[in-house]
Amino acid sequence: MQISSVFPLAIKSILLNKSRSFLTMLGVIIGVGSVVLLTSIGTGLQAYITDQFASLGTNILYVVPGNPFGENGGFGGETTMIESTKPVLKRRLYNQVIRNNRDLIKDGVITGVNVAEAKYKKTSKKVTLYGVTSSYETVYNTKAESGRWFNKTEEEKSERIILLGPKIAEELLGKVDPINKSILLNGQSYKVIGVLEEKGGGFGGPSFDSYVYIPLETLFKYFDTELVDSFIFEVRDKEQIKEATLAIEKTIGKELKDDEFSVFDQSNLLNTINSILGMLTIGLGGIAAISLVVGGIGIMNIMLVSVTERTREIGLRKALGATPNFILAQFLTEAAMLSVIGGFIGLTIAYLGSLALQPYFPAKVTLDAVLLAFGVSTAVGLIFGVAPAKRAAKLSPIEALRYE
Repeated sequence: MQISSVFPLAIKSILLNKSRSFLTMLGVIIGVGSVVLLTSIGTGLQAYITDQFASLGTNILYVVPGNPFGENGGFGGETTMIESTKPVLKRRLYNQVIRNNRDLIKDGVITGVNVAEAKYKKTSKKVTLYGVTSSYETVYNTKAESGRWFNKTEEEKSERIILLGPKIAEELLGKVDPINKSILLNGQSYKVIGVLEEKGGGFGGPSFDSYVYIPLETLFKYFDTELVDSFIFEVRDKEQIKEATLAIEKTIGKELKDDEFSVFDQSNLLNTINSILGMLTIGLGGIAAISLVVGGIGIMNIMLVSVTERTREIGLRKALGATPNFILAQFLTEAAMLSVIGGFIGLTIAYLGSLALQPYFPAKVTLDAVLLAFGVSTAVGLIFGVAPAKRAAKLSPIEALRYE
């Protein structure tokens, strides 16, 4: 028998037992689908976060209390964050940085954070108040979709005015136009002067779209706080980031210890986030890959049963001249085809799943994930198909023909 006839025979055998073939492929379908879908979510989330940071500009430096990256450069763990009740960053330090480094720093923002109970008519919700200086609009590339930003005069006068992120605006006011409406924050009335463009965020972290933006002086005056959350500096040229970082560290370091503050740019933050997401994606993909192994074991079990059921057929083929290598190739081909077809179905399901998720969560099926899924599924079929194929190839034609 010619080796070229292996494929038609393998296809015929698979089609003769459609239900069993589908059940055999089910483990591979679930495994490939899970691996591709989970890795697409991780990859999509990384791309989404990268785009978000890029939209904020590449020439931004942050100064925060303590060390948010910890000793090993990652979030959490043994961090050296300063107690939130201790006012480490002060406006005086911000002014010194601006004054001493005008050749490097174009502008800057001071931010403060607090929480309040927001109420509009019968709707109430706990919100994050994000106190910022008037330069936040230009430094952080944050535009008002409707209404306007507050100006420096309104900030200095501690005017009771606010801007809403689009998400919190919808949650509090629904379809009502928020502009010039009054919202109660901890029982005090504040006028809405603007609603910001959608920025995104979230996925376990804060969302810019859920913030209530308030002039920093207003936050300090009416919410009994003087805590500065961060300084944000806009460097004149992205090529000056390193020089500006050293200059800021030198200025602030005259008053604060090294472990009391951190200066970093978006690349530091982005690298840390991507590192975490990368490990998470690998971990999720690894967990999902276990189902591929289970699928491979299923293929081996079914193929062993198939060898037993087809013992007389194998004996007859050998009697008609089929070599052990031909029998081996036929059963290996069947196992590989079951895996490849299962992989294709799993990939299709994962792709459709990623499309369904995109309105709610970033998901991106990449060529690497597709090639990996097909490669692994084919390898699973071949590896777990070896034992049944060898068993079939070793059968004696005389004993096989006598098999009842």
